[in-house]
Amino acid sequence: MPLPGLLSAITTALPFDLPFQLTAETLLVLALYTALAGAYLVVVPLALYWWLVKRWNVMGKIERTAIYGLVFLFFPGLILFAPFINLRMAGPGSARA
Repeated sequence: MPLPGLLSAITTALPFDLPFQLTAETLLVLALYTALAGAYLVVVPLALYWWLVKRWNVMGKIERTAIYGLVFLFFPGLILFAPFINLRMAGPGSARA
């Protein structure tokens, strides 16, 4: 089954032969894997950082345990952003930007 529209033009314009047949189902699976990887490595870790900064001083025991479980689960994504995010608390009398 040929690919519809623009996808057909893209696959025929490649300067090399693919070792497999590129179908719409294959592209759908690749798009879903990309979406899942993006959610696992980017979206959820950034939301988790935001939640940690917002709720750090007011979390209860159960919420903190759940958040630490999510930190363990999404550790690869968190480690990607760790060099760029500062979670240190502001000193007394200084406003946090």
